[in-house]
Amino acid sequence: MLDVGVNLTHEKFSKDRIEVVLRARTAGITGMIIISSTVSDSRQSIMIAKQDTKYFWCTVGVHPHYAYTWSKESRTEICKLINEPSVVAIGECGLDFYRSFSTRKQQVYVFQEQIELAVEFSMPLFLHCRDAHQCFMSILKPWLPNLRSVLLHCFTGTRSELELCLEYDISIGVTGWICDPYRGRELSKLIPLIPSNRLLIETDAPWLFPKDIQLVSAKKRNEPCFLPHIMETVAKLRKDDITELSQKIINNTCNLFHLA
Repeated sequence: MLDVGVNLTHEKFSKDRIEVVLRARTAGITGMIIISSTVSDSRQSIMIAKQDTKYFWCTVGVHPHYAYTWSKESRTEICKLINEPSVVAIGECGLDFYRSFSTRKQQVYVFQEQIELAVEFSMPLFLHCRDAHQCFMSILKPWLPNLRSVLLHCFTGTRSELELCLEYDISIGVTGWICDPYRGRELSKLIPLIPSNRLLIETDAPWLFPKDIQLVSAKKRNEPCFLPHIMETVAKLRKDDITELSQKIINNTCNLFHLA
C-alpha cells in the first residue's frame, strides 16, 4: 500500500518523524510520496527521500497558500530540484479560494508557472483545488494534451466536478475526508463512480485524521499508518475486494508517477 500524499516535512512531525515512518512500515505501508508546499519544503523533502530511495519519493513545488513567495529564483530553484532522482511530480500546486493566504492573481500566476514546468520537464502534476474548480479547470484544460499525467489530490468536490475531471483523464486522490460522518457524507456517494484505474489513496498527514477512528489522543494527528483504514473504507463504499483494489491502486500510483 502506497501513501501518495504525506506532508512529512511539516513541523508536527519534527520530533518523531522516524517513529512515524516506522509505524507506517509496521502498518504495511510500502512507500510514500512526500508533498512539498514551498521551495524550502522541496529541498527538505528531497533530503528525507535520499534516506531510503526505495521507500520515499517526493514532489517539488509551491502550494497556492504560498504563491506570494514565488519569484524568478523560485522557478530557477525548482528547475534544479526536478533533476533529483526522488522527484516524481511538480506540486502541490493549484488554487485555493477557501483560504486566500495569497491573492487570486498570485495563485493563478504561480499555478500557470508550474504547469509550464510540468510540460517542459515532462513531469506529472500533483494538484490542489478548493472552492476554485471553474477557474482551476479553465487554466488547466488547455495544457492537458501536453501533460504527462495529473493527480487531483484530496478530492472534495461535487459530482459534476468529478465527472469533468474524469472526462479529462485526471486521476483522483481520496483521503480520510471520507471517514468524516459529516464532511465526508456527499463525497462517500461519489467513491463508487471513480473508475478503478483513476483512483489513488492518501492520508495528507498530518491533516485529515479519519474521524471514525477511536484514538485516545488530544491532538489526533493524522499519520500514514492510518492509510489501511482509509483503504478499507474505500473498498466498502465501492463493494470491492480490498486486496484486489489495493493492488490496483498500487499499480495506478506506479503508473502515474512512473515509480521504479
